[in-house]
Amino acid sequence: MTGFLSETLFMQLEIVVSGAAAAGFEPVVDAFRDNFSRGEELGARFSAFVGGEEVVDIWAGWSDRDKSAPWTDNTLACVYSAGKAAMAFLIARFVSEGKLDYERPVADYWPEFGASGKDRVTVGMAMSHQAGLCGFPDEMPPEDWLNWDLICARLAAMAPLWPPGSAFGYHPQTVGYIVGELIRRIERRKIGDILREDYFKALGLDLHCGLRETEIARAAYMPKPPKAPTHRKASRFTEIAFLKPWSAAGGVSREKWMAGEIPASNMHGTARALAEITHPFANNGHDLAGKQVIDAETVKAALRPRISGDDLVLPFRLTWTAGLTANSDGYFGPSETAFGHAGFGGAAVVVDPARRVSASYVMNKMSPALLGDPRAIRLMTALDGCL
Repeated sequence: MTGFLSETLFMQLEIVVSGAAAAGFEPVVDAFRDNFSRGEELGARFSAFVGGEEVVDIWAGWSDRDKSAPWTDNTLACVYSAGKAAMAFLIARFVSEGKLDYERPVADYWPEFGASGKDRVTVGMAMSHQAGLCGFPDEMPPEDWLNWDLICARLAAMAPLWPPGSAFGYHPQTVGYIVGELIRRIERRKIGDILREDYFKALGLDLHCGLRETEIARAAYMPKPPKAPTHRKASRFTEIAFLKPWSAAGGVSREKWMAGEIPASNMHGTARALAEITHPFANNGHDLAGKQVIDAETVKAALRPRISGDDLVLPFRLTWTAGLTANSDGYFGPSETAFGHAGFGGAAVVVDPARRVSASYVMNKMSPALLGDPRAIRLMTALDGCL
């Protein structure tokens, strides 16, 4: 990549931007620096690829609360739900390999899941949040989320909260167990093992689900948002999914939570890793090495709109594909051909097959935005203008 940025080339109000940007992509660096100038960042990174080539990979700021540890190339951020984009890629990979089929029932691979009226829930329906399992209505210890077999058994036995396929409602935690158990049934490995063995060790792709001690030491401090997100009002499904004391993991230390495997909400990685692992969605199935890792038909199937309308859980009108949302209302920048996934606090992943672009933004100063964080939109808008 041309146009290398030294660590001291861009400095304004003590903002040092490190990394690299190709010639012609300087406006992205300006937008990134502007987010810091506005006082909206502590530490952050933005990475983008076009047609298999890296065009931007920049970072700045601090990884700790005391501003004593600079954000570096090795800093990991919790990406929360932006990790669901990586899950969507893994499912597409196994569909392309003939191990899964979007149109077959989940119960074909995980027989127990077919109980209580879920026998017709297909893989594609589960990936597009139509299964009616947005959370657990009955009280449970929040630390149960760290018990994989227990959560999967509860999901398998559970009756749907609405008729599957009739509507959709975001599954903030449970979709990770549905996807993860599907993968475990066909691969005999969990998502964390696959990311570590097939991507981190083999390719150096720094994305993890379940951190080891050395990785916990690289993880950024994540200050919580100054206020709670704006949720859908008077929705039983929103309460179950987000607002019950047991709606997410709790009652354990930060280190134990980071070491656990909760694929839908506690993946940790770099922006570069997220943009890289999802790049085949944007590049006709090809990875950065030019290898076709997903066939073209599977890319089309993965990105085909499956259901649209008002989400029963989120306060948005959305169009879901098999794991990503279409770029309605400019939540992922100006391109109408883009798809993406946001993470709690502001992280975002975007793929645009029409422009062969994948990009990702991660940070540690969390905002209340559930979708369409202004910092990410500025970066995606600047990137779009450079293409």
